[in-house]
Amino acid sequence: MEKLKIGIIGTGGICNNKHLPSLEKVADKAEVVALCDIEEEKALATAERHNLKDVKIYTDYNELLKDPSIDIIHVCTPNVSHCEITVAAFAADKHVLCEKPMAATTEDARKMMEAWKKSDKKFTVGYQNRFRHDVQVLKKACQAGDLGDIYYGEANAIRRKAVPTWGVFPDKSKQGGGPLIDIGTHALDITLWCMDNYEVDSVSGQVFYKLGNLPSAAEGNTYGAWDTETFEVEDSAMGFIKFKNGALINLRASWALNYMDAREAATTLCGTLEGAEIKYGGSYENAELWFNHTRHGKMSEETLSGEALVDYFEGVNEPAGVVEAKQWIDAILTDGEPCVKPSEAFKVTQILDAIYQASDGNQTIKLAME
Repeated sequence: MEKLKIGIIGTGGICNNKHLPSLEKVADKAEVVALCDIEEEKALATAERHNLKDVKIYTDYNELLKDPSIDIIHVCTPNVSHCEITVAAFAADKHVLCEKPMAATTEDARKMMEAWKKSDKKFTVGYQNRFRHDVQVLKKACQAGDLGDIYYGEANAIRRKAVPTWGVFPDKSKQGGGPLIDIGTHALDITLWCMDNYEVDSVSGQVFYKLGNLPSAAEGNTYGAWDTETFEVEDSAMGFIKFKNGALINLRASWALNYMDAREAATTLCGTLEGAEIKYGGSYENAELWFNHTRHGKMSEETLSGEALVDYFEGVNEPAGVVEAKQWIDAILTDGEPCVKPSEAFKVTQILDAIYQASDGNQTIKLAME
């Protein structure tokens, strides 16, 4: 069987640390044949780092898309460019994996959905946290009805002080926002997915610009002090998502917040039969999945044990990015459906966009069904 050929557009951190190492694990089915970056030296360095000797290097993604031998495009560029590249890739008859979030705005995400629907290609978005072992177990519990009717959830992406100081993260013109769109998107995705509720009624929230431009706040940052002069995005955001059946999600996201219990890509679910909570990242050395319920007339808790889960490192379970890559490639080869459906990723973008809008106008945003 001839291998699928992949072109990656954008050779920054997510390409080097997630996509290329993960795709190496599916080398029997797919191979990276092209890299594109507006900075040629970055693409060349990436090729050398991953020993991609015969890979083609581009600085214009349109030129890469002209290659008819390329089957799949991975979009790993800043958020605001996701739309134009993805739309062009579908027009060039390619399958597309776009990194999270789908887009910076609902309008852009809608254009991507329209382009995909006109094609006969596969489309997914890089929410690799769905493939973590703890999230998979929680999803199975929800599907089995263990929690009963899930009516309240918390989507947590709280960093106490871990502002990224590389790339274009603080640049609003390129990213569209800060922690809400960067890490809040992961927490919201796994919470919605486990609840299996995408029937959103309304969204409200508040976005905070309190610490990003405060020189004293930059001290003690995990990645070194950030540049408070060029910091343009929010440093934290809170949102409330109300569903048509009355259920509610409380979304919390921050890069910098004076808050002790740091966690990200984490969720809490409360149902009529029992509750569940994932504690992951930040204050937690290992992933923890807890269930709380009543046993023999007493409140009790149970947790998974013996799992040391660290992204992209060898362990009992495969890294989430590797599982994502395998599932994605197999979906193309077998004409199956990717785990992350475009409609689900669209809803995440729609909600995040609504939180920004609600904060700007101090209002509640009603969401129309798409």
